[in-house]
Amino acid sequence: MGLLDISIIRMVSKLVLVLLLFHHVVIATSSYSSQKQYPSCPDGEKSALLQFKDSFTIDKSASRSTDAYPKVSSWKPAEGGNSTCCSWEGVECDEKTGHVIGLDLGSSCLHGSINSNSSLFRLVHLQRLNLSDNNFNYSQIPASIRNFPSLTHLDLSTSVFSGQVPSELSLLSKLTYLNLALNLDRLSEDKDHQSSEEENYPLLKLEASDLGSLVQNLSSLEVLSLSFVNVSSAIPHSMANLSSLTALHLRACHLFGEFPVRIFQLPNLESLSVRYNQELTGYFPEFNQSSPFILLKVGFTGFFGTIPSSIQNLHSLQNFDVAQSNFSEGLVPSFLGNLRQLTYLDISANKFGGPIPDSLANLTQLATFRISTSRLTGPIPSWLGNFSKLEYLDFAFNRLNGSVPASFSNLTNLQILYLQLNSLSGVVEFQMFQNLQFLFQLQLSWNSLEFVTVNSTVQQFTVLGLSNCSLTEFPSFLQYQKGLERLEIAGNKIRGQVPNWMWNTSIETLVYLDISGNFFSGQFPLVLPWVNLVGITFSSNMFHGSLPVPPPTMLEYTATDNNFTGEISSLLCNMKNLQLLDLSKNKLSGMLPQCLGNFSDDLTLLLLGNNSFHGVIPQTYNSGSSLRMIDVSHNKLHGQIPRSLVNCARLEYLVLSNNQFNDVFPIWLGTLQELKLLAMRHNRFYGVIGKSRKNVDFPKLRILDLSHNNFTGAVPSMFPSIIVNKSAYMFTDVAYDASGARIIRYAGYALTLATKGLEQYYPMIREEFASFDISSNKFEGEIPDFIGKLKELRSLNLSHNILTGSIPSSFGNLTKLESLDLSQNKLSGQIPQQLRQLNFLGSFNVSHNNLTGPIPQGTQLTSLNITSYEGNPGLCGDPLPKKCGKSKAPQRPPSTVDDGDSSSAGIFEFDWKIVSAGCGSGLIVGVVLADVVITRRPDMFLKIVGMIRQMIWKI
Repeated sequence: MGLLDISIIRMVSKLVLVLLLFHHVVIATSSYSSQKQYPSCPDGEKSALLQFKDSFTIDKSASRSTDAYPKVSSWKPAEGGNSTCCSWEGVECDEKTGHVIGLDLGSSCLHGSINSNSSLFRLVHLQRLNLSDNNFNYSQIPASIRNFPSLTHLDLSTSVFSGQVPSELSLLSKLTYLNLALNLDRLSEDKDHQSSEEENYPLLKLEASDLGSLVQNLSSLEVLSLSFVNVSSAIPHSMANLSSLTALHLRACHLFGEFPVRIFQLPNLESLSVRYNQELTGYFPEFNQSSPFILLKVGFTGFFGTIPSSIQNLHSLQNFDVAQSNFSEGLVPSFLGNLRQLTYLDISANKFGGPIPDSLANLTQLATFRISTSRLTGPIPSWLGNFSKLEYLDFAFNRLNGSVPASFSNLTNLQILYLQLNSLSGVVEFQMFQNLQFLFQLQLSWNSLEFVTVNSTVQQFTVLGLSNCSLTEFPSFLQYQKGLERLEIAGNKIRGQVPNWMWNTSIETLVYLDISGNFFSGQFPLVLPWVNLVGITFSSNMFHGSLPVPPPTMLEYTATDNNFTGEISSLLCNMKNLQLLDLSKNKLSGMLPQCLGNFSDDLTLLLLGNNSFHGVIPQTYNSGSSLRMIDVSHNKLHGQIPRSLVNCARLEYLVLSNNQFNDVFPIWLGTLQELKLLAMRHNRFYGVIGKSRKNVDFPKLRILDLSHNNFTGAVPSMFPSIIVNKSAYMFTDVAYDASGARIIRYAGYALTLATKGLEQYYPMIREEFASFDISSNKFEGEIPDFIGKLKELRSLNLSHNILTGSIPSSFGNLTKLESLDLSQNKLSGQIPQQLRQLNFLGSFNVSHNNLTGPIPQGTQLTSLNITSYEGNPGLCGDPLPKKCGKSKAPQRPPSTVDDGDSSSAGIFEFDWKIVSAGCGSGLIVGVVLADVVITRRPDMFLKIVGMIRQMIWKI
C-alpha cells in the first residue's frame, strides 16, 4: 500500500469521526428542543382558538403589509392530542397557569366576519389582543369585548371593522394601549388611486358621549389612536387629565370646536396628530424645555395665530406639520432653524412669504421638507445641497425665481422633487439628476425652464412633470419607463405624431397622462392601451380621426379643441366612475348616447359644446346625479328639455345655447337650489314665462341668458337672488393629488356672453359676475320694478323687444352695472337723472326708442358714441348735436362753499359741463365754465375758482 493510499485512509477516518460527532450534536440539540417546556393551555382555550381559526379563510389580499403571512397555519393539534396551544405562533400563555393571555394575529391574512358569539371571547384571561391589518368584512366590533376585563393592549386597526364603536370599550379600565385607526372602505381605496387622506371613507363611528366615557374611564391610557374614526364632536377637556398619555392620534376624525390647549402641556405626551380635521380650531401655547414632543402634526385644521418662538425649546422634536392651517407670520419663521433634530417639516399652504431663511440651513437631518402653496419669493438656496438625508422636497406653487441649484445633484437620497408652478428659469439638463438613483417623482411643470433631455437610459420614474418646459420633441427616454404612473408634458412645442412606442409604455401602471397644449397631430389607437388609466388630457392639439375609447377605470377624459370626427362610441358608457367628460370644440357628429345622462352617478362635468351633434340630449338623469355642469351649446340639438334634469340637485351650470331646442321655458328648473347659470340663447324657445307652481324660483341664479328666442308676455320675475346673494360662488373645482397631478381641474367656467353690445368670450367667469339678458325676444309691457333691486348686476340687456313705458329711476341703484342695453324697444319719457350714479357704466345703449328730453350731463353718458342715442328724435344734449333749450335753470354741481357764508349767495351763475373720456383705468375730467356773470365781489369768484381747481385734482 502506497503512502498516498495511507493518507486517503487517514482522511476518511477523520471525516467519519467528524460526521459521528455532528450526528451526536444534532441528536442532543433535537432532544433539548423537544424537551423545551411550554405551559399546557386548558383544553377549552385550545378549542376556542381552533374554532376561531376555522371561522376565517386565508386570503393574502386581506392584509396590506408586505410582511403579512398566515400565523394561524401553525395552529394544528399534534397526533395524540399532546400539543399545547401555547406553542402556536401568535399565542402567548401565562407561564404558571397556562391561560392564553396574549394573541398577536396582526397581518395574518384573515378574511371573514366576527360577532359576539365568536369563540374568541371565551379567552377571558386575555391581556393583549392584536387583530390589526386583516379584513373582517365590515363587521361591527362586538359588544362581547367586555369579556376581557384584564385587557391592557387592544389593536383593531386597519381591519375593515365598521359601525358604532361599542360603549363596552369604556369598561376595559386597564387599557393602556387602544388603536382603532384606519378602518377604511377597502373598495374605495382600491378604485380611487388619487384619494387624499381626508377623502377616505371612515367605517367606524364613535358617539361623543362614548368618547367622553373612554377618556373618563380609561385613565391609564398611554396610547390612544382613533385616526379615521368618525367622532364628529369636540374633544372633551377631560382628555387633558390623561397624565400617562404618550401618543394621541386623532387624524381625520371630523372633530370640531377648539382644541383644549392643556393637552399640549401633558407631561409625557410625545406624539400628537390631529391632521385633517378642518373644523377643529386652536392655537399653540408657549412651550417649555421639559416638553417631550417628538411628533407634532396639526396640518389641515383650523389652527390659527402664530407659531411661538418658544417652539425652539422642543429639542426632541423630529416631526412638525402645520400645513394648510391658518397660521400667519408674514415671513417664514427663522427660529425654526433651531429645531436641529427635525426630520419632517411641512409648513405648506399657510400665509408664509418672502425668501427661504438661511437659518433653515441648520436642518441637515431633514428627510421631508415642504413649503408648497405659499408666497415664497427669491431663489432656491444652494445650501439645500448639503441636506444629504433629504428624501422629499416640495416647494411647488410659490413665486420662487432663479435657477434650479446645481447642488441638487448632491442629494443622493432624494426620492421626490416638486418645483412646479413657480417662476424658475434657466436651463435644466437631465444629467443633473443622473446621480439621484432613488429619484422617482420629478415635477418641474409650469415654470419658465428649458429642459434638455438625454438619449441615454435613465432611472425609472413613477411621476414626471415636464409641462411648459420648452420641449420640442417627445422625450425619447420615456420609451424605457416601465412604471410611470403620471406623465405631464403639456404646454410645450412638440409637433408631429405621438411615437408608436408610447402606446407600449407603462401599460399596467400609467394612471394620468396630460399632453395638452402642444402641436400633436395624427390619430390615437382605437382603444387606449393603459388598462388602469384614471385621467387623460390631450386638449388643444390637432388630433383627428375617431375618439379613442378609454378603459373603464377612467375618471377624467378631456379631448377638447382638436379635430376629432365621427360619433361618440357607446363604449364610453363603460366608464362607470367617470367624473369629467370634455369633448367640446371638435367636429364630432351623430346623436349623443343616451347613457351619458345616467351612466355614472359620479359624473360632475359633461361638456359637449361646439360640435355638430344632432337629435335630442340624454333624457334620463338619476336622482343621485352629481352633475354640476352641462354644456351642449353650439350643436344641432332639438326637441324638448328633459324633465328628469330636475333630479340633478347639484347642478350649477346649464348651457343650451345655439341649438334648435323647441320648448316652453323650463320653469321647473327653478327648484334646483344650486343653479347659478342658465344660458338658452339662440334657440326656438317660446311662450309666456310664469312662476313655478312650487313658488321656488331659482334661489341662486346669477346669470340668465334667454336672448334670441320667441318668448312673449311680460318680463319674467325670476331673478331675486342677486339682491342678497353677493357671494354666491361660481363653480370652482381644482383637485391635486399628492404628486401635484391635476385630476379635476376646472376653475370657473368659460362662456360667451353678450355684453357691451358685443358677444364676448369669458375664459373664466368671476364669482361675483351677474348678468340678465332677455334680448331679441317679444317681451312686452313695462320694465318691472324688481330689476332695479338687482344690485349685484354687472350686465343688463333688455334690447330688441316690445317694451313700453319709461326707464325706471330705480336703475340708479344698480351701481355695479357695467353694461346696459335698452335699445330697439318702444320706451318713452326721459332718461332718469339717477343714471348719473352708475360710475362703472362702460356701455350704454338706448337707441331706437321714443325717449325725450335731455341726456343726463356730468357723467360718462355724455362721452358715449352718438349711436347710443340715435333713433330718439326727442333727445337732446351732449353728445347729440341737438342742444336743449334753457327754459329750466341749469343744474349746478354740489356747493363747496361753507353753508354759513351767506354772503356768497347769488354771487355767480354759470353753465358747466364735465367732459370725460376714457383713459386707461381713470378719467380725464375737465371743467368748462361759460357765461360767467359776476354780480358782486370778484374776490369770492376767485375763491370759487380755487375750489373748483381743488375739486378737479381730487377727481
